[in-house]
Amino acid sequence: MKLKIAYSPCPNDTFVFDAWAHGRVPGAPRLDVTFADIDVTNGWAESGADDHDVLKVSYAVLPWILDEYALLPCGGALGRGCGPLVLTREAGVDLTGKTVAVPSERSTAYLLFRLWAAETVPGGVGNVVVMPFHEIMPAVRDGKVDAGLVIHEARFTYQNYGLHCLADMGEHWEATTGLPIPLGAIVARRSLGEDTLRLLAESARASVRMAWDDPAASRPYVLEHAQEMDPKVADQHIGLYVNEFTADLGEHGYAAVRGLLTRAAAEGLVPPLGPNALAFP
Repeated sequence: MKLKIAYSPCPNDTFVFDAWAHGRVPGAPRLDVTFADIDVTNGWAESGADDHDVLKVSYAVLPWILDEYALLPCGGALGRGCGPLVLTREAGVDLTGKTVAVPSERSTAYLLFRLWAAETVPGGVGNVVVMPFHEIMPAVRDGKVDAGLVIHEARFTYQNYGLHCLADMGEHWEATTGLPIPLGAIVARRSLGEDTLRLLAESARASVRMAWDDPAASRPYVLEHAQEMDPKVADQHIGLYVNEFTADLGEHGYAAVRGLLTRAAAEGLVPPLGPNALAFP
């Protein structure tokens, strides 16, 4: 069996899937890997026209795709202290009526931002513009937008652009819910059948545990696809986004996903989830 999978070239994904992608997980299906940013994979999952069997997507897109795809209980990214940031050129900016750049409107980062803004920007933000995440910090620095919502390694590099962190979406989420932050999910087509879905989950879990057991083995794969990222930043990235929730969502992980999507549905940002939508397999 060979399955088509798409995930990002970010260090957390290449670290997690290295052993599996290179045939080192005993009994796991062989993988045909495509690298794509998460906004692209979100679109593929939502359109239903893509032929990938397994995709890394934002948790925010789940309400639109769970009829077709099942959420795997492992392999994704949740955590604490790893939320998206709102950056500005000057400290303490009031975002009322301001233009904010975001990496996607189908992202967990966007949902967290809208939930935060609903509580802390009473007048409401102005225009929201979507742009590739690597363009956001330069756009804020150059005054093309008033603020930017950033993700990934931008947490570690925004000071290089002379920017200020106006707010940490993760801190707000954790302070108001006590739950980890749900970021990226691994989903697979339900049409593969329950036995294959279970095998996929077992394979993903084994792959991440192998990466933890021998981090040096994944190093070449991680750095090959890290887009000229400083190796120390890649290590920080992995340390932040690959954790116990990557091996198993568990009670708190599932509670975080339900909490995010329930709150977002109450704000009219996503469709409501069915009672068994997150059940696996």
